[in-house]
Amino acid sequence: MSNSNDMIEPFGGFGLGLRRTHYEDFLEGDVPVDFVEVISENYMIEGGRQLRILEEIREKHPVIIHGVSMSIGSAGGLDSDYLDKLKQLERRIDPLWVSDHLCWTRTSAHNSHDLLPLPLTGEALDVVCANIDRARDHLGRPMLFENPSSYLTFPEDELTEWEFLCEMARRTGCYLLLDVNNIYVSSRNHGFSVDEYLSGLPLERVRQIHLAGHTPGEIIIDTHDREVCDDVWALYAKAMKALPQPVATMIERDDKIPPLPELLSELDRARGIASEACEAVLA
Repeated sequence: MSNSNDMIEPFGGFGLGLRRTHYEDFLEGDVPVDFVEVISENYMIEGGRQLRILEEIREKHPVIIHGVSMSIGSAGGLDSDYLDKLKQLERRIDPLWVSDHLCWTRTSAHNSHDLLPLPLTGEALDVVCANIDRARDHLGRPMLFENPSSYLTFPEDELTEWEFLCEMARRTGCYLLLDVNNIYVSSRNHGFSVDEYLSGLPLERVRQIHLAGHTPGEIIIDTHDREVCDDVWALYAKAMKALPQPVATMIERDDKIPPLPELLSELDRARGIASEACEAVLA
């Protein structure tokens, strides 16, 4: 699937995050997925074994490359060396698209390796949009950016998260990766309405959905270490009914990774919910 410099065409496939635990399953068998997604930074080492494995799997399945260290919220701008390595990987793999997160991860001297929250202000929006424009110019293609899970808010906040995402997409032409679990986690932590969140987004800019598990508690933590819960499945069904175009859906698991059949069973549930949503819209 090729993208123009201006558009990412809708793609309605169902896929999994490719993790080392399942390399052999993908190399040796015929795994029933429409794509895989990989963490960009794990493959940005020229000549690494993981990159060679990814190239083999790329012969069987389309690939999405999903980053965790672009740091589009960094006030000091983007790291040129990082962008060069990402572009090299993008050229080598020819992914369906490239994505990252609405967050910051580093200063000029330190990388936290964590997805840190931004104040939702006009000043932060200016920084984010400038960085997205630079990333797009460097890669020569638009990107997707994912809504974060959050555990705190800032007294300086001027916008809701959905207003921030809407304006970010309008000003830069970027697309959105809608993490349904993150919406649920943040809504429970901060008390906002998931319906208001969905209705406030530019849903025509969504090209992908992430589904994942979280750790419940007084503060819900986005841990990606367990199955998708029923409340997140219900929110996924709402989102699929609201979206005006097909989107790619992915199950994301980063810890306590189960055997592949368990993840494929969750993916089948996503297929069923998406099919029911489509039938309900057409009825």
